[in-house]
Formats: sequence, C-alpha cells, structure tokens
Amino acid sequence: MFSFREVIAAIQCYGKAHHFITANKLWKWILLPGIIYCLLFIAGIYFVWSYSGEFVEYLLSLLPLRTWIQDLESSWVSFVFILLGLCIRLILMLLYFAYFKYFFLILGSPLFAYLSEKTEAILQHREFPFSWQEFLKDMVRGIRISFRNMVFQTITLLLLFLLSFIPILGWITPLAGFFIEAYFFGFSMMDYSCERHRMNMRQSITFIKAHRGMALGNGIVFYLFMFIPVLGWALAPSYAVIAATIHLQDKRLL
Repeated sequence: MFSFREVIAAIQCYGKAHHFITANKLWKWILLPGIIYCLLFIAGIYFVWSYSGEFVEYLLSLLPLRTWIQDLESSWVSFVFILLGLCIRLILMLLYFAYFKYFFLILGSPLFAYLSEKTEAILQHREFPFSWQEFLKDMVRGIRISFRNMVFQTITLLLLFLLSFIPILGWITPLAGFFIEAYFFGFSMMDYSCERHRMNMRQSITFIKAHRGMALGNGIVFYLFMFIPVLGWALAPSYAVIAATIHLQDKRLL
C-alpha cells in the first residue's frame, strides 16, 4: 500500500521545484535536457510511425491471408485488413511512448544525477566534491535502475494485458497501467538521491517501496506534463528529478 499524503506531497513538490528553479536561475539545466528530450522524442515518433508501416506490410505479406483477401476483392474485407494494419501501427506507437522514457533516462542519467546533486547542494548550502569515479558510478547505477524498472514494468503490463480480457476487471486495467508506469518513473527519479546517500540498489529499492506514494505522485505529474506538446515534454524530466530531490529533503528521510 501507499500513503495518499505522500502522493499529494509529491505532486505539490512540482510547485516547489518551479520556485526553486526560478529563484536559483537553473533554467539552463532545465532547457538543455528538455530540448534534447523533445528532439529525440519527435524524431522517434517520426521514425516509429514511418517504419511501422513498412513493418506491417512485411508482416502481413508473410501471411497467406493477404492473397486470399486480394482474390476476394471485397471492400469490407479490405477495410478490415487496413484497420488491422492501423491497429498494429498504433500498438507500436504506444510501446514507443511507454519505453522511450527509459531510453532517455539511460542516455541522460549523468545529467540527471548532476542536477539532483546540485539541487541538494543548494538546499543544504554545501558543495559536493566532483569525482569522475563517482560520476561514472552514478551513470552506471542510473542505467541499471532504468533496465531493472523496464523489465519489472514489462512483466507487470503483460499481466495486466491478460487481466484485460476478464469482464469488469478488464475495465480498470488501463488506469492501473498508468499508475504502474508513473510509479516506476518516480522510482528512477528518487534513486538519484538514494545513491548519493550511499544506498546500494537493494537498500534503495527497499526504501522507495516503503515510500511508494512519493514515487507515484512524482510520476503522475510527469505523465500529465507529457500531455502538453513540446513545452511539457521539455520541462517534465528535469522538473521530475528536482521535485523528487526536494521532497526527500523536505521529509529529511535520507
């Protein structure tokens, strides 16, 4: 279970993150990853949508069903055939939306680790000495956590997919899927602070599980940001990591 209060507090920390960014003039650290995120996200959409059409054509060409449909020359059957292809392309796009964030977390883990560290340094009025060894360690840690969360999320979503075929219970699976994705993203945002305080992966996982509400609330706002084209995509990643860092500092849990 999770604390509803922690969920609300995590959501409110996005407001604190905005004030913190403005007060400390951190916009260059927000815009840099934001612009990169937008460019990669848009390029990925174009690539997946363009080449998914070719993939669908190739996939359907392997089936003898296509030749049979062409022989029938039925407009209704052809329509169903086109609809099937469109559905496959949409499923590929949804998979892209679900997993792109992990690709970006892996790619941007050094920057997010630094941003989390800088946030805590300002809050505590101290400086963390830079070390290439620690920097590389943080990067590897971020990649491992991202892969771990991706695997667990995939397994969970597959189970939800099976449950979706059960009457009534299947109706809530889309909402459950949204919360699961939000939780795992918030998990990654919190881990940057956990690692800096010398928690190993097992300790970090145990700690974040004990504060699921923080991870869930952080991830929910991130996904709401993603409904705002360009601006939301640009702000979401950095706001999320700063909000998570501020929340953990406010609670003084680390």
